Amino acid sequence: MLIQIPRGWEIPERDVTPEPLAFGRRAALAALAGTGIALPAAAQEIPAATRNLRYRGERDITAEREATTYNNYYEFGTDKGIHRAAQRLPQRPWTLRVEGLVDRPREFGIEDLLRTMPIEERVYRLRCVEAWSMVVPWTGFPLAALLEQVGPRTEAKYLRFETAALPGVMPGLRQSWYPWPYVEGCTIEEGMNDLSFLVVGAYGKPLPPQNGGPIRFHQPWKYGFKAGKSLVRISLVAERPKSFWEAIQPSEYGFWANVNPEVAHPRWSQATERVLGTGERIPTRLFNGYGEFVAGLYTNLQRERLWT
Repeated sequence: MLIQIPRGWEIPERDVTPEPLAFGRRAALAALAGTGIALPAAAQEIPAATRNLRYRGERDITAEREATTYNNYYEFGTDKGIHRAAQRLPQRPWTLRVEGLVDRPREFGIEDLLRTMPIEERVYRLRCVEAWSMVVPWTGFPLAALLEQVGPRTEAKYLRFETAALPGVMPGLRQSWYPWPYVEGCTIEEGMNDLSFLVVGAYGKPLPPQNGGPIRFHQPWKYGFKAGKSLVRISLVAERPKSFWEAIQPSEYGFWANVNPEVAHPRWSQATERVLGTGERIPTRLFNGYGEFVAGLYTNLQRERLWT
């Protein structure tokens, strides 16, 4: 007798949305497109995405208003209410350059990515190093799908993510003591992990600028500051890049920044987190609850500072 033990992200077949319902929105949009009726802006700019039911937030999805008005984005200011200022960031045209130790360096227009990448929706948790959290339905595609397009070389060990730096619309860049542009990084193994996601939308709409639109990075097992927003460049490199916060305060922020409730930030505990929108205080989970899928990436790195 075959005994099958489900993995943490799997759900029973009875809970899967029937195909006619899952694809109904796409069909409806296609039908509207043929009538001459104007489609909503969100439908025009990102494809209709079917939710990948392997990934579950395990908590209620955060209200859209909360997730889009409580934001860290230092290029626009150091308080959480930067969403209005961020609207000045142009979303089109937009290009993302992938270069470095690759066989086929390329510049991708955002529309090219929306048309050619395997777009889907994933509900992921996000845990901030400041000890608050949210659950968001992100639209995007696996980073691995993009890397396949450029052909990483064997000597490529790390990925370096660079955020746009546009002084004309980003007043925070006047704070010259920060090491602009914002840079983040991960290993090639972390980047190729299936959880690593390039985000182009949220709540079924194009990703708003305050959340890192038109394209950002998200690895749900790491603290949120590891996610580069409004990306303009991904470089595959042989040497470990020094990230923005690591350069500013290396005693508080490291390269790896995996979530661990038992390792406190030097100035506050990481044992619990405040749920955005409800204010509920809940226990933080190791790797933000994604350890089953990523713990194996770190088995031979016991001497590294894996936690922030």
